[in-house]
Amino acid sequence: MTIIDKLAASLNRKDEGPNQELAKDIAGREDREAVKELVDHLLHNKDKNIQSDCIKVLYEIGNLKPSLVAAYSKEFVTLLDHGNNRLVWGAMTALDAITLENPEVIYAALTKIVDVTDKGSVITKDHGINILIKLCSVKLYSDHAFALLIKQLKRCPTNQLPMYAENAISIVNDTNKASFTKTLYLRLNDIEKDTKRKRVEKLIKKWS
Repeated sequence: MTIIDKLAASLNRKDEGPNQELAKDIAGREDREAVKELVDHLLHNKDKNIQSDCIKVLYEIGNLKPSLVAAYSKEFVTLLDHGNNRLVWGAMTALDAITLENPEVIYAALTKIVDVTDKGSVITKDHGINILIKLCSVKLYSDHAFALLIKQLKRCPTNQLPMYAENAISIVNDTNKASFTKTLYLRLNDIEKDTKRKRVEKLIKKWS
């Protein structure tokens, strides 16, 4: 069987089980040829179900062993302009998984990534924010990435704000904590749900 034969769509499966198992198998064997085959089909196969399965397997591999897919950062960035939203958020998920493997390429595409994050689905936004947080941990890019992260925290949906702020705690330090806590404080009145407001208040107290 070829790699494509093992995808859920090829097996007439509606669940993601085959794709997840395939990702584990490829990551375990560090099979770079299999990764290349998946990327080729992702970019050139006309079957949308095959494309969807390929991006699923690729970002699952990225979560397990990011070095195997990091070489395809530019291909994932290209997909951010795709008309199929499944491929857009799948590509953003893959970019999130490999940000720290290939930060220079991700940073070079940051304008595009932020633009797509602004316009994208919840999943797209989640992974776009994660990319910014990870770039904040890279000294060379930290100042710019943090400024962009603050902009996102100022305008992101209130439902997502507590999670984004909690995820960002790892990159908050004595230098940037004032900006971080001020941004959260200014958004408190926007948060209608008491449980979510308390989560944000807890973060403000931690860094005040």
